[in-house]
Amino acid sequence: MRRFRIFYLIGIMLMFLALTMLFSALWSFAEQGPDRIAFLQAILLTAAVGFILYLFFSPSRGKELSIVENFTLVSLAWFIAGVFGALPYHFYGVFEGNYLHAFFESISGITTTGATLIEDIEVLPRGLLLWRSFTQWLGGMGIIVLFIAILPKFGFRSMTMFKAELPGPVAERIVPRVAATARHLWLIYVGLSFMQIILLMFCGLNFYDSLSHALTTMPTGGFSPYNASIAALNNPMAEIVIIFFMLFAGINFVIYFRIIQGDFKVFKNPELRFYLAVIIAAITLVTFNTFEHAAGGDFSLALRQSAFQVVSITTTTGYATTDFDSWHNFSRLLLLMLMFFGACGSSTGGSIKQVRWMLMAKFAFREIHRVIHPSAVSSVKLGKQSIGEEVLLTTMGFGFLYLLITALSTLALAFMGLDTETAFSAVAATIGNVGPGLGGVGPAETYQVIPPAGQFLLPVLMVIGRLEIFTVLVIFLPESRRIWRTA
Repeated sequence: MRRFRIFYLIGIMLMFLALTMLFSALWSFAEQGPDRIAFLQAILLTAAVGFILYLFFSPSRGKELSIVENFTLVSLAWFIAGVFGALPYHFYGVFEGNYLHAFFESISGITTTGATLIEDIEVLPRGLLLWRSFTQWLGGMGIIVLFIAILPKFGFRSMTMFKAELPGPVAERIVPRVAATARHLWLIYVGLSFMQIILLMFCGLNFYDSLSHALTTMPTGGFSPYNASIAALNNPMAEIVIIFFMLFAGINFVIYFRIIQGDFKVFKNPELRFYLAVIIAAITLVTFNTFEHAAGGDFSLALRQSAFQVVSITTTTGYATTDFDSWHNFSRLLLLMLMFFGACGSSTGGSIKQVRWMLMAKFAFREIHRVIHPSAVSSVKLGKQSIGEEVLLTTMGFGFLYLLITALSTLALAFMGLDTETAFSAVAATIGNVGPGLGGVGPAETYQVIPPAGQFLLPVLMVIGRLEIFTVLVIFLPESRRIWRTA
């Protein structure tokens, strides 16, 4: 049956996931870490389940998946990756047998959210912390996009899969073949990650710290092996490097490919200009708002702290160099608003995306113009490119669903007993894949304040946010449910 091909492909994914655990496991074995047995158990179980699925459902490998089945595969793949990615935490006993907490941490990593339930990160062995960082790096450019790049012969070659996972309103091909497009994107991603490791080492960080933070900067993830996040490094030069690489990670990766090809007209890209303008404006406002109180009159400190927090929140990375929840309400609310902006489309950042805000604003102004001139024929443009009505309607639908899910989820957390600030910012920070919020989930806190039901809801929001709503909601349609009842 055709639906069995989904299990066949998930089996391949699990075997690959087990392989990726080897990197952290080898580090643990090299240091004789106490987590090495946990890694061994996790690798064996993940590989065994994957091999059984691959073997049992291999007769269906030649069947093509429909559009609905492709979307179902992508959604299931992310949840299942979270289930098995949690095994190293669970077997080591990070959460004392509470698998829901381990699943929360795993999904937070894979979706590059960066929200955590671990109250004292620094007591964990370095191999486990490296796995925590590596999950974010794997999820940054996309698990399925990686498989499309390296495993097209196994059936990971669908443009529908590619579009279902790559963030942004339009998943643009940069070369004709989808596998080659995925490969180019991953090569750029790897190259930037390697470059950041080198620069952080030049700033005085050791290899482990440089690697750990590069693995979580480029995917805009925000996990750090230190309780105080980037502030623990106490290295202004490293902070500046991280600011720039967070900024780079938030740019549409297609622009990098165009630059490599010698096309420097991309610097006129309207979304790139809007993205930089939003960040510069926010840094300016926060700097002057925090200059006297938060920075004690030190303008250079205020500028550095403001730039770091603004870029971190806007790109949905979630690193922190200070407790911005203690800032003036103006700056706190501005950062909360930036959680809804996000980075550029086809970047590793989350949230609504800058390009969608541009399209929604242009659509709104066009409708206002139509009220005055009902017979006028006008189109929405980004730069010189006219945007089709289908893209505009999809964008408006996305914006409506994003805000509706945010509102309903906030009500759900409030019903569970959380105060308004904590409930709203927790939802905004998880569906936007940001990480830290305000109040009980601020940068100096963890998500332990969230009740068990909320700890189940928020990982769902993380996946919905990472896969941009439609991909996940499709599995609830009647057409998707019929997959499991028909051949």
